[in-house]
Amino acid sequence: MLYVVGTPIGNLKDITLRALETLRAVDYILCEDTRHSLKLLSHYEIKKPLIAYHKFNERESAEKVLADLRQGKEIALISDAGMPLISDPGSVLITRVKEEGLPFTVVPGTTAFVPALILGGMGAPFLFHGFLPDKKKERDAVLRKLKNETATLIFYCAPHDMEATVAALYSAFGERTAIAVREITKMYEESTHFTLSKGVSGAKGEFVLLVSGAEEKDEFAEISVEEHIRQYIAQGLSKMEAIKRVAKERGVSKSSLYHYTIEE
Repeated sequence: MLYVVGTPIGNLKDITLRALETLRAVDYILCEDTRHSLKLLSHYEIKKPLIAYHKFNERESAEKVLADLRQGKEIALISDAGMPLISDPGSVLITRVKEEGLPFTVVPGTTAFVPALILGGMGAPFLFHGFLPDKKKERDAVLRKLKNETATLIFYCAPHDMEATVAALYSAFGERTAIAVREITKMYEESTHFTLSKGVSGAKGEFVLLVSGAEEKDEFAEISVEEHIRQYIAQGLSKMEAIKRVAKERGVSKSSLYHYTIEE
């Protein structure tokens, strides 16, 4: 069995009893940085072999893991912080495990964007993107697709990329309100409200950026009620059927549209 295990994003106490039980039981643990993961395991006196599994060796390492799973070994996959696959390595391995029909399960844990939403005083709907591409052309293409999204947008950002990321967001979206959340679950945890045009100063630590979505547009603002009704009549609906449909789409009563005199 392969276990995908969530680990703390900062405070080492934020780990589940099931996660600890799993890490103690497996034959070995796949992790991004063995030195980083050793701190967590040492804190809980867990002594298991650690094998580096990161974005640079993910494909070749996956085949070795598959071979071990076929032999009946118990293996855990963790990331440096939070849940594997959420902007962290693991998707290649899980895809191969599913293709091979091998067993795997998830041992849930925290992930940074959920507490960030709460610290920012925000909730659903939201759209989580994670890290933006490094290359400008690819980043701009992503932001063009997100420009008209009305849900809160969530990005991960390293401190050295903060200024460039906010500038790219402002260039693509124009003025928006935003919240930068950092040091989640740690002593200096904070959330800072700002506007994209002004940016945020003192960028230290890993950030979760929450950006307000685009304002919802009235899709019928540029078409009159009469034209709206005519469109449905042209599609074969009767006047009464067209009025009923238009009333529902515009959020008004049918009776308020009866006075329109439209020849069918």
